[in-house]
Amino acid sequence: MEDELAEITAFVGSIPPFDLLSAPLLGKVVRNIDICYLRAGEHLLPAATAHPQLYLVRKGVLRYLAANEELTGKYCDGDICSIFCQKTSETTPPYSVIVDEDALVYCLDFVALKALLIDVPEVVEFLENSSEQRLHSKKQKLSEDAILSSSISHTSVADFYHYPLTTISPSASIQEAAIKMTDQGVSCLVVVDEMSQFEPSSDVQLGIITDKDIRRRCVAVGLPITNQVSDIMTLDVATIDIKCSAYDALIAMTSKHIHHLPVTKFGKLEGMVSTTDLVNNEEHNAVNMTSIIHKANSISELVRVSKLLKKLQLKLTKLGANADHIGKSISAITMAFTLRLIEMAEHKLGPAPVPYAWLAAGSQARQEQLAHSDQDNALIICDTMKPEDDCWFKELATFVSDGLAECGFIYCPGDIMATNKKWRQPQKKWQQYFDAWIDKPTAKALLNSSVFFDLSTIYGDISLLEKVRQKMLVKTQSSTLFIAHMTANALRSRPPLGFFRDFVLIQDGKHNETLDLKHNGIAPIVDLARIYALSEGIAAVNTVERLTQCSGTQSLTKASSENLIAAYEFLTSVRLEHQAEQLRKEQSVDSYIDPKTISKLEREHLKDAFKVIKAMQDYRQSAVI
Repeated sequence: MEDELAEITAFVGSIPPFDLLSAPLLGKVVRNIDICYLRAGEHLLPAATAHPQLYLVRKGVLRYLAANEELTGKYCDGDICSIFCQKTSETTPPYSVIVDEDALVYCLDFVALKALLIDVPEVVEFLENSSEQRLHSKKQKLSEDAILSSSISHTSVADFYHYPLTTISPSASIQEAAIKMTDQGVSCLVVVDEMSQFEPSSDVQLGIITDKDIRRRCVAVGLPITNQVSDIMTLDVATIDIKCSAYDALIAMTSKHIHHLPVTKFGKLEGMVSTTDLVNNEEHNAVNMTSIIHKANSISELVRVSKLLKKLQLKLTKLGANADHIGKSISAITMAFTLRLIEMAEHKLGPAPVPYAWLAAGSQARQEQLAHSDQDNALIICDTMKPEDDCWFKELATFVSDGLAECGFIYCPGDIMATNKKWRQPQKKWQQYFDAWIDKPTAKALLNSSVFFDLSTIYGDISLLEKVRQKMLVKTQSSTLFIAHMTANALRSRPPLGFFRDFVLIQDGKHNETLDLKHNGIAPIVDLARIYALSEGIAAVNTVERLTQCSGTQSLTKASSENLIAAYEFLTSVRLEHQAEQLRKEQSVDSYIDPKTISKLEREHLKDAFKVIKAMQDYRQSAVI
């Protein structure tokens, strides 16, 4: 008897979340187990008893059916069937569990079990919650860890900005501005209306003037210092609300290539935050790297900075920054490399013959890029271009793409780059591309759509892309055939989860016995988010932003949106931790994870995430049939 009890204890103690219990408490749990032998065809009826039962499958198979009698999954050796213990507002659970093969099952009265586990609420919570609820709990835990670990990500702008704000009238002379900066020990002045300059909290901001403006727009071009400030000030200055985080300020300044950001409170000017304020707080952060990149005078200098990119990703991961913050930081730095290379190219080649826009595609456009991803870029050029103008744009594309490659951003294996003439076209040609892809969704068109429906302007005339995007979104909203083909194409990447609630591992030799988190976990969510956005005519390209903006629409319920975001953030966090370990070992990074290298509880969370993806894919598939 003692030997049998020890065997049962070892078995139960190996299953999450019971592996979290102390030996004495685990012993008490095991002594409350009823051993049941079930025949094939028997039903587990939750409503038959006053107390719900928890089932641990020792041997055999249980079949789990949804309300429509569709097979949802199976429980086999070592699985926990806790669906009868989960919180639900429905009087009749929309599921049933049937014994598929003769089974040996350990049964526990859940009310009695909860009484035993009163001091370990996390175990009870795990058993009471559905896959979706467990993912939300995990997401919340990740957010809390990030708040505790990361300084800049969740620190308010209020902790960094300078007050009082130093202002000047637009009619003041440039010399007066320089004197005032020197006297006040500041590097910028906010230009405000003369009537309100002595009350910054009630002013009307007209622009901003920095020491760089004086150097570049006055001294360097020989402009008299007696000229007015309004002659060299920068108009349409971005601002940030005092309630925003310092991280939001970091991204705003990095993306706009600026070093000063006025802070507002209730819509009124309150103070100023600068990149120096943030750089002094965190050494080697994204702002600091971006600043160095913008000052680089040669490609060799850029190459030296690029070697810090992996270290930055490792640091941000160690700090507890979430995947969204890390993706935006790395993407912002990639943008900085691209911007500097374009500036170098224009200095070498001279001004562009006609307006144009340099576009990022894929993960960079979605602001989800990680260190040294491959290149995905394109050029959209004003329709006034002449055939001979392409020579200039070809040289631009070659210079920038070659420079990015030297900095570690490898050439796109599919040749989706501006060096490819097909992706270096005038606006009207791009409009024709999108119209053709939507009207005739062939396999090649769908492949192009998965890349080029995620575009953002890195440099140049923003309106060139936006006009094309607006027309494209009008078409996608009404094209049910295109959306159906996009859905069918997206559903080819399935989460690696079998009916027996176990992982379907890769068996290709190089990555044998691993899970591909990118292509079988993260990519399906990215694809679904894209489809929802195109269906609703939403212009956002970032995955979380797409899911958030689609929440509560005809395409996506609020609950489903939250579930997909939780799954996405968990999977990307696991991927980042995996890559951080590879970076620490100075290995090349990938997205192939051996499930045996993570804890049993993390494996359960992975299964929860994959179940959420599968459920949404199945629903989407049924919706277009």
